[in-house]
Amino acid sequence: MNALLLENIHDRAIAGLKAHALSVTTEACALTEDELISALKGISILGLRSRTTLSKRVLENAPDLIAVGAYCIGTNQIDLNAASSRGIAVFNAPYSNTRSVAELVIAEIIFLIRRLHDKVVKAHHGTWDKSAGNAREVRGKKLGIVGFGNIGSQVSTLAEALGMDVYYYDVLDKLNIGNATKVCNLSDLLKKVDIVTIHVDGNPANTNLIDEEEFAIMKDGVVLLNLSRGHVVNIDALARNVKSGKVAGAAIDVFPKEPRDGSEPFSTPLQSLPNVILTPHIGGSTEEAQENIGEFVSNKLVEYLLTGSTFTSVNFPRINLPRANGSQARRLLHVHNNVPGVLSQINGIFAKNNVNVVAQYLRTNELIGYAIADVDKEYKDSLLDDLRNVDHTIKVRIV
Repeated sequence: MNALLLENIHDRAIAGLKAHALSVTTEACALTEDELISALKGISILGLRSRTTLSKRVLENAPDLIAVGAYCIGTNQIDLNAASSRGIAVFNAPYSNTRSVAELVIAEIIFLIRRLHDKVVKAHHGTWDKSAGNAREVRGKKLGIVGFGNIGSQVSTLAEALGMDVYYYDVLDKLNIGNATKVCNLSDLLKKVDIVTIHVDGNPANTNLIDEEEFAIMKDGVVLLNLSRGHVVNIDALARNVKSGKVAGAAIDVFPKEPRDGSEPFSTPLQSLPNVILTPHIGGSTEEAQENIGEFVSNKLVEYLLTGSTFTSVNFPRINLPRANGSQARRLLHVHNNVPGVLSQINGIFAKNNVNVVAQYLRTNELIGYAIADVDKEYKDSLLDDLRNVDHTIKVRIV
């Protein structure tokens, strides 16, 4: 099988796939829709990060694709429903770079509260500014965390260790960690805290979650950080509030439009503003995180290829499977639309072909059903064709 990995995915990922006899091709940058359609001919495994958009059109033109690995946390760049309807399993790395992002958040909070950005720039230009004006400790400051998932909760733990008072808001009912205080709505959180850090997912409903109305109810001199998704903060509104002094400092790692690679120019209204940290989407870009992500996602892709296991898939029904006993049995994987009667048809085909079923599994979600059968190694050549002709079949595979 052939694999294509985009966007400088770590060498650990490449090694993990090659160790299981996959031929791996790499590209340093993201690809456009047309480029992807051309590149995916004959490709069984696709690895990507956040800058590559895997649309319905691309998926419909990738007949050989079996699985996709998102070597990152989010999967909003992938049309998951389209992937499911084509029988393509998608895997990601929901925890692997959590610590790296959380550490950067804490570092940037200290940097902004101490106004180190201004001091550093002045020192580079030969100005010796040793004043303590507007430089403060983080101890005792109120930190508001918007989104209390894997990253937000770890930021909370680190912030508490520094003596900060932590408040959090999440649309889901999340239990607090340590002494963090839950706040019931976003407005109450924004009114209360000195620092706001955002850790929500890429749901389109989060577009401009922080806009003029939200800035208006924040404290004067608030500090804002966004290391989640580029569309969550209205950048123009943020720039206006930095210029007016309402926002005393900001750290932005993600942007509504990001360059495909380092050769493209980057522009934002936040450039050259005082006490503003701009980073090129590097929240999870540490050696440790990228190694962990590369190993984790590649392992899950290989596991799916070898066993059919989908326990960590983001779009398939989740089944944790042992390997089939290759000397005694073969494993048949059948992906189909989730409608009644498919399993009955499959079992009828087994009976028609005198197939002895050793073990059988079925899980469904709202879109698809996923049936797995371990069968005796000897079976008629017509079996696979019969399974492919079952009503509502999407994909049949044997491992």
